[in-house]
Amino acid sequence: MADMEKSLVDILLDEEDMSDVVLYDNDDKAVRFEQIAIIPEVIDGQTRLYAILQPIDTLDGVAEDEALLFRVFTEENDGEDNVVFEDDFDIAEAVFEHYYKLIEE
Repeated sequence: MADMEKSLVDILLDEEDMSDVVLYDNDDKAVRFEQIAIIPEVIDGQTRLYAILQPIDTLDGVAEDEALLFRVFTEENDGEDNVVFEDDFDIAEAVFEHYYKLIEE
């Protein structure tokens, strides 16, 4: 991808690229995040990909040392990359548990 700008998913999946990522909130305000980890997790028999991101910019209700979980996927019908906040507590708990086990190894 020398001449083309990398997609957000390409940046997240590139182990060499630790660039900050920019997501947009509900008000279309850009929010910068630091990449912490990409974790595959099996949910309901399907492997899904999750990104653990830590806000660089201040977010209301998010402490300075907190990280957030986002589901990373590509739409099958149009090929559009998506990164969506994971609001299911049980899924978030399972993914973070997986992450903590990985960093203990």
